Amino acid sequence: MLLQYAAGNEPFDKENHIAELKLDGIRLLVSTMDGLRLYTRHENDVTHKFPELHNSPLPAGTILDGELIVTDQHGKPDFEAMMSRFQSRSSRVQATFCAFDILRYKGIDVTGLLLSRRKELLFEAFTETERYTKVMPAKGSAVQYFAAASALSLEGVVIKDLRSRYAVGTRSWSWQKVINWTRAEVFITGARRGQLGWLTSIEENGRMRPAGIIEFGINDEHKRALRSVQHKLIYKEDKFAAHFRPIIRARVKTRNWTKNGMLRSPVFEEFIL
Repeated sequence: MLLQYAAGNEPFDKENHIAELKLDGIRLLVSTMDGLRLYTRHENDVTHKFPELHNSPLPAGTILDGELIVTDQHGKPDFEAMMSRFQSRSSRVQATFCAFDILRYKGIDVTGLLLSRRKELLFEAFTETERYTKVMPAKGSAVQYFAAASALSLEGVVIKDLRSRYAVGTRSWSWQKVINWTRAEVFITGARRGQLGWLTSIEENGRMRPAGIIEFGINDEHKRALRSVQHKLIYKEDKFAAHFRPIIRARVKTRNWTKNGMLRSPVFEEFIL
């Protein structure tokens, strides 16, 4: 079951809805239907990658949905650390599975039950350990909860309808995410060849340095606008991209800045005139 973006990326308070912290990690299904198995949202079996999860507190016949995270020294989810752990064969960093839903319990398919009941079953299903925890819904206002998450520089919240059933493989309005975006101003300093992607740079210590590639949020009008002037901006071309002088500025939103100073999944918003 996948999420929709809340309208205008605005949090809302609504009867029979709950808010949960949106954890910045990797979506994971944990199954004990036939021994322990760990699956990504793309159904890749990654059981061997996470031996720290092999000592599972889950009863047989259980499938949980949740997020796999690595936390930083302050206890916050660290996406870069999680990806490094996922890709490394030698990392000793420990990951934690945070369960937010249950699909099967004691061998019985419970996806047809309301979320309110599934939450009850989830809390009954296992006792938390160092590596297996449960995502606790916030009490009170989702709007206030999002404000608190933003103040702590966390990724955002998910607002869920307690009357919803688990819709396998569906992007449902019953689950809506609100992202704590970071805004940035950048220079458009190139365009990729063969696929959509605008190179960006920022000015730092009097020099331009690369800041990542914009792939999202660019519509046909934006493409036409850049194409109409880019021939005047190109100073170099290679097999990867046409490179521009830093003249065109743009505003983007991004999940955050990476540790090496790059935009993470930037989304184009507008040109700055």
